Formats: sequence, C-alpha cells, structure tokens
Amino acid sequence: MQDCRERINGNPQITTDAHKPYLKAVEEAFGGDANYAVLHKVYGYDAHDTRYSPATCIGYDRKTVSGVPDPKHVSTSFVERQNLTMRMSMRRFTRMTNGLSKKIENHGHAVALHFMHYNFVRVQNARVTPAMEAGLVQHVWTMEGWLGCWTVSLRGRPRIKLHHYLKSSVIKSPAPPH
Repeated sequence: MQDCRERINGNPQITTDAHKPYLKAVEEAFGGDANYAVLHKVYGYDAHDTRYSPATCIGYDRKTVSGVPDPKHVSTSFVERQNLTMRMSMRRFTRMTNGLSKKIENHGHAVALHFMHYNFVRVQNARVTPAMEAGLVQHVWTMEGWLGCWTVSLRGRPRIKLHHYLKSSVIKSPAPPH
C-alpha cells in the first residue's frame, strides 16, 4: 500500500473486501487522505454445489472507513476482473500447472512483464491501450519498441530503462512504426 501511496497524487477512492489486514495497511499508507470503503460480501451455501463450485453471494454490506467514497464506485469488480485477466494470461497463477516457479522474484518479473504488455502494447476497447487512455503515451507501442526499452545488466538480468522515456510525468514512448 505504501508503494501505491507514493505513486498516487491526491485522494484516491479505495475499496477493499473485509479482509482485516487491509484496514491497517490503508490507514498506515494513506492516513485519512483516501476515500476508503469496505465491501463485505455475504456468501451462502447450496447443498447442490459441487466441490469446485463457488459459493453464492446472497448479500453485501458497504461501510465507509474514511473520507467520502462515491457509493457508485464502491466495488471490488474491477480488481476481481483484473485478477482473472492476470490468471488467464499467466498460467503460473492457475492450479496444476507446470509453469510454477518457487522463486518469488520470478513471479514479480512475470507480473511486471504482463502488466507492461497489457497497459502499453495490448489494444483494448476503442483501439487504444490503457496507457493511452490514461494519457501516458500517444500511440500503441509495438513489441519491438517495448523490448527496445530493456537492457541486460552484467548479471544477465533484464532491467527496464523507462526513465529515459520520462518527460514531465508523461512517458515518451518509442517512435511508432512507419
């Protein structure tokens, strides 16, 4: 959460589920400078459910923790959809896969690669990338342009050099293909 705080200007709206450690993490990172709400979903059990069937949501409770969160945006759907996209795009996050790595550092690298591609290279709705919609770049990056941002250190580990593309808080992307 502290990492998020360092990257966000202003007072964001934050919604978490009712997992108790989130309360402390958000408070330590943002203090009262966030519009923070908790969405507690209540699940029921159906006797006909099989072993792998998800429980049925039978209700929810919204609670404001700090600030004035917009009730229309108190939802965990966005992050749940993002988690699903990540799991479906990176098989290492699904069960019973041979792509599992025991090193947490490798998981971190895989997640970074996924989100960089998802936000800068992969075209979404309206023929733009999320980075274009956010005003970070002006065009879709190509795989060649994206990979051109990477260098290899003496130890052979990839290091991204995005700071070379930063200019007044907007990422200056490699030139588009002709």
